[in-house]
Amino acid sequence: MYHQPVLLSECLEGLKINPEGAYADVTFGGGGHSRAIMERLSTGHLYAFDQDEDAAANVIDDERFTFIPQNFSYFKNFIQLYHNGKLDGIIADLGVSSHQFDTPEKGFSTRFEGRLDMRMSQSNPTDAADIVNTYDHAALTRVLSLYGEVQNAHLVASDIIMAREASPIETTSQLKAAVEGRLPRGHENKTLAQIFQALRIEVNHETEALTAFLSQCADVLNPGGRLVVLSYHSLEDRLVKNFTRTGNAEGIEEKDFFGNPLTPYIIINRKPIVPSETEIATNSRARSAKLRIAERK
Repeated sequence: MYHQPVLLSECLEGLKINPEGAYADVTFGGGGHSRAIMERLSTGHLYAFDQDEDAAANVIDDERFTFIPQNFSYFKNFIQLYHNGKLDGIIADLGVSSHQFDTPEKGFSTRFEGRLDMRMSQSNPTDAADIVNTYDHAALTRVLSLYGEVQNAHLVASDIIMAREASPIETTSQLKAAVEGRLPRGHENKTLAQIFQALRIEVNHETEALTAFLSQCADVLNPGGRLVVLSYHSLEDRLVKNFTRTGNAEGIEEKDFFGNPLTPYIIINRKPIVPSETEIATNSRARSAKLRIAERK
């Protein structure tokens, strides 16, 4: 299976689908969420985005469906290009797809031998090997600490630099060998996953892309339209929470003359929705998922 959608029924319920409405799935991937949305549309239309070239193989052959092979950071421009008007709902599943994790040559997974690539789009000129072999100690420490919350990130960065001085680090196994002496006993796999996550976020400028996307959503949604976002780590979730609660990345609440919060959204779920133990048992990648839903005022 290309990718098993997480919290599918909760996402669909959150979108509050109007069969005649216009929707966007900005992380199309295997098309799991998109197909479920299409089943609920009559004369409505779905616009799907994905920058991964492999996703194009899953395109839905339906006149009510438009595939846009682009990063969602350019979301607003493309919606204006393809759609006359605003949207009734937007869904984003920010996780890496099972297909991406399970394709060794993409280099996303700690489980497989492959080149340190980690690019979501092959048009990106920088891959993870470039970062591992060229960033100085301060830059590597920043990436590992900020994007992976890696303990002793400065020591892990030192180990990487020492290893690359002997020989360039080009593959997943070479990176694992470079840091293996720094992995906490009993938490080796978790720490490796954090290191890989940090490099992936840096390679794909994921934080910048997510910030750009979230800053455009309020302008694109009709009043009453829903924003539904699945995130998988605290950095992503914090950005989604800040934008839906305050309308900005920093989470700074601005108020009008009367002291009323100037936020574009009504929060539908104060606490994030998380998968049940049953769903986690059948789809382990759902474990860290958090779902937030907001409605355009």
